[in-house]
Amino acid sequence: MSVAGVRRAARESVSGLPRAFWWLWISTLVNRLGAFVATFMALYLTLDRGYSASYAGLVAALHGLGGVVSSLGAGVMTDRIGRRPTLLVAQTATALSVALLGFMRDPVAIAAVAFLVGMASNASRPAVQAMMADLVRPEDRVRAFSLNYWAVNLGFAISSAGAGFIAEYSYLAGFLIEALMTLVCAVVVFLRLPESKPVRSVEAAAREDGVGLGTVLRDGRFMGVVGLSFLIALIFQQASVGLPIAMGEAGFTPADYGMAIAVNGVLIVVLQIPVTRFIEHRDPGRLLVISSLLAGYGLGLTAFAGSVGVFALTVCVWTLAEIVNAPTQTGLVVRLSPVHGRGRYQGMYTMSWAVAALVAPLMAGFVIDRFGSVWLWGLCAVIGTVAGLGYGLLMRRLPQGATEAAVVETGDTGEKGDTVEALPGARAS
Repeated sequence: MSVAGVRRAARESVSGLPRAFWWLWISTLVNRLGAFVATFMALYLTLDRGYSASYAGLVAALHGLGGVVSSLGAGVMTDRIGRRPTLLVAQTATALSVALLGFMRDPVAIAAVAFLVGMASNASRPAVQAMMADLVRPEDRVRAFSLNYWAVNLGFAISSAGAGFIAEYSYLAGFLIEALMTLVCAVVVFLRLPESKPVRSVEAAAREDGVGLGTVLRDGRFMGVVGLSFLIALIFQQASVGLPIAMGEAGFTPADYGMAIAVNGVLIVVLQIPVTRFIEHRDPGRLLVISSLLAGYGLGLTAFAGSVGVFALTVCVWTLAEIVNAPTQTGLVVRLSPVHGRGRYQGMYTMSWAVAALVAPLMAGFVIDRFGSVWLWGLCAVIGTVAGLGYGLLMRRLPQGATEAAVVETGDTGEKGDTVEALPGARAS
């Protein structure tokens, strides 16, 4: 492709999105530039504090449990009090709890504060996803989710490499830097982001009141996606839980892990936008099956890694799965969610990742301590195969309208031209 073609593709990738989306994008980027706890918590506990892999897994599981507790509550808050207030509360609480965690020394205190960090950090996700769906037109959402994911990984690529060296100097500095960057995100939200929750008519308010958590749980199609999302998340979580523990036990340093995992962020920064342009209008069912298999077998190949270079090659494989899976699955979740219940549906979807964050560390710690890391990577391959089969069956059962935005006219609009997506199987009113 010529230079002019590259420039034209870049312009088309970022054009047509509202200004508020870009402020949300900047907030995401700043947050990920300061990421430290989730990436290096396992190394901090095992190498710096001298705890076992099982204890590190327990703390990470409590972090995940905090996310499980907050996911549904944050989803309800997002629908009731709004996206912006939920974001402000979540980000401020995250900054304070992360800073506090850096000063904890007692193992019980570390575990308790890690739980609080998990609650606070996960509470912002339903609000971010709902706000993005509010701000962006249906036909631009896959592209918007892809750009947001690109920002996440641009920040991750930079912070992973830098944080690895910061960890060798001072883990406490890493905690404080993340706290400061999260506060900056809260300031951006406060100063630049408007509330995006659609203005409700009387009829819309009645519809929203009728969408409770029970409605979400009874939506079999959506819950099928949530269940498969949990399996995929269980695999990807091992990159930040099982992988650093396994590399540490094999004699690699935090900087080695930081350089290997930074490949993930770099590849997503380079490939996310062009790959999204390639897959944007392709069959989502096939994409989800392929990405599931790549994720499972990509982590499975880690069993054969014996150097930083080979570890980096395995990261390349499962990163491709992540690039394909993230915008495809997120777009499907939005399409299956009614606009007046977006927060609750996003909360349930977020909970699948939070539950995975709870289960994955326990699984990693138990399997590595009892059987060795090779068994963990083999288990990832099995889970990826099961997820791929599940997506194949689920997407075959979904009608065409479930994978295309079902746009209906409504009085429940946030701004001129806004549309509402009908929940498949439900009557559009």
